[in-house]
Amino acid sequence: MKTTITTALVLLLHALTARAQQAMVQSPNHKISVALVNDEAAKAGSWYLKVMYLANGKVTEAVPRIDIGLVRNDQDFSNNLVLVKTGKPLLINEQYTALHGKRLNRTNTANELTAYFETPGKAKMNIIIRAWNDGVTFRYEFPEKQGSFIIKDERTAYSIPQQTMRWMEKWNTANEGLYTAMSDDKVQQQDWCYPALFNTADKACWFLLHEADVNRDYCGTKLSNTANRNAYKLTFPNPKDGNGQGDSLPSITLPWKSPWRVIMAGSLADIVASTLVEDVAAPSVIKNTDWIRPGAVSWNYWSSNHGTKDYKIVTAFADLAARMNWPYTLLDWEWDVMGNGGTLEDAAKYILSKGVRPLIWYNSGGKHTGVPATPRDRMLTHENRVAEFTKLKKLGFAGVKVDFFESEKQDMIKYYLDILEDAVQFEMMVYFHGCMVPRGWARTYPNLMTNEAVRGAEWYNNGPEFTGTAPEHNTILPFTRNVVGAMDYTPVTFTNSQFPHLTSYGHELALSILFESALQHMADRPEGYDALPDAARTFLKTVPTAWDDTQLLDGFPGREVIMARRKGNDWYIGGINAEIRPKTKKIAFGFLKPGVKYKMTLIADGEHDKSFDIQKLVVDQSTNIEVKLLRRGGFAASLVPLP
Repeated sequence: MKTTITTALVLLLHALTARAQQAMVQSPNHKISVALVNDEAAKAGSWYLKVMYLANGKVTEAVPRIDIGLVRNDQDFSNNLVLVKTGKPLLINEQYTALHGKRLNRTNTANELTAYFETPGKAKMNIIIRAWNDGVTFRYEFPEKQGSFIIKDERTAYSIPQQTMRWMEKWNTANEGLYTAMSDDKVQQQDWCYPALFNTADKACWFLLHEADVNRDYCGTKLSNTANRNAYKLTFPNPKDGNGQGDSLPSITLPWKSPWRVIMAGSLADIVASTLVEDVAAPSVIKNTDWIRPGAVSWNYWSSNHGTKDYKIVTAFADLAARMNWPYTLLDWEWDVMGNGGTLEDAAKYILSKGVRPLIWYNSGGKHTGVPATPRDRMLTHENRVAEFTKLKKLGFAGVKVDFFESEKQDMIKYYLDILEDAVQFEMMVYFHGCMVPRGWARTYPNLMTNEAVRGAEWYNNGPEFTGTAPEHNTILPFTRNVVGAMDYTPVTFTNSQFPHLTSYGHELALSILFESALQHMADRPEGYDALPDAARTFLKTVPTAWDDTQLLDGFPGREVIMARRKGNDWYIGGINAEIRPKTKKIAFGFLKPGVKYKMTLIADGEHDKSFDIQKLVVDQSTNIEVKLLRRGGFAASLVPLP
């Protein structure tokens, strides 16, 4: 079969070569190929990329056209480009270890090809293309050694056939929308957030569009099909974002490379397992990482909106963290006016006395946000941050949560990275809230533990809408937002906040596995966890927040998802149902280590949505079991090797 597949691809690529001047590169496993094509079948003019995927001997045009090019303030690098040459293929083979995320040990293999272009004025631009086993990345390069310019436009645009199914989130600066599933005449035209998920019309290939390694030399981009329903063009931030602060067009100094444009591709399981966004990011700049420790966090905001103003509420959540063996508790907004028995200093001392480390919230401040919540502005400048981090270090704080960025302009990218770099000097972990979707920074700055950038459980406080939309939304996130980096949904809530749940207790418990976040903020009030049966409470005391491996077992966006994650020798499985009918799902354990038996604790839906059915089983690689899920239900399980 492998020979047949390879032969089919070679014949296809030769046919393309005969039709147009181009370069081609294949992934090491020969499943993914990228062709560089000229509109005029010549060596000059406009150029585009074509991404193809091989599955079961059949070639699918995953993305039939990706227009390429940039417009600088001095000249246009998107048409009349002359292909001077293509470099020799280069094998990328890299291994690194992540401190947190979906997989501990990362292995990157790709074939890289560089295409060298010139404009009619002899200015140079290169396109660096990589075909990975799990996708495609490409970036622009201006190799010349001097010059400062403004990028007026990026012409990158993904042409997607209308029949392709897609799951996309309408653009908003906080990245906190719902996903819309659409195809054919239902495709909407507007600006869209990253990441965006697609499934080809023949169902053979899934792909996810994103970007990675955004740094101080560029801004964040978004997708827009406002001009052409079937073409998603990369667009710069709206000038009005961030209260109009900062330039929406990025300034660059040569030599320069753009962020990576990322297309994860393959099966749905390949998408879920991919670490491509972090793989192409710059390596870690932190040498000593002993102080970076993932863990669960008790959080008082969801149940008590102004909870951190109240010393007694703060201490109650510290006590909860201690009872649950969670290493952290978060002091959210308004801690600067704490009363009812103690101050910030008193709270820090109490929390530490319980064997728990405190984390603390800040308003990002500045003219880019009009949110008045205090404390403001203390993260805004290097001098402010040094003063604040110095104080926090003395008080025993382990990290900061910084909120309300409201823009992805170049100045805001610099602000994010400045916070991360200053935090390193004081060994402070960082959590961004009201922010951009991860762009791979957790590899470069592993003290970045998580980003919000999701419509999470907080939305149960914002209105009645989330009650009805959460079950489906929860089954889309593992295939979209959480694929590209840590996601702080603030999950696992059993009691109700301002608006009620429709999800079962089993569904909520499963979110501790399905949603990956190195700092997992458990959002319920103490009585919500204290009332759980022993098995469920014990499960939440031990469930990891950083993983050695991740595998999708079953699922489809908006319907259901079942995922297995490993920490050391132990496995954890979480599954949820979005639909209004109960289901029985068969679980196979082929992912387990051969010849080893495991003690499995299964915590599934009981007779009603607030009850559990708890079973103890012995399973191995050959075992199959059936699990019943209520409507909007779920289950969680732990598997520990037997001696």
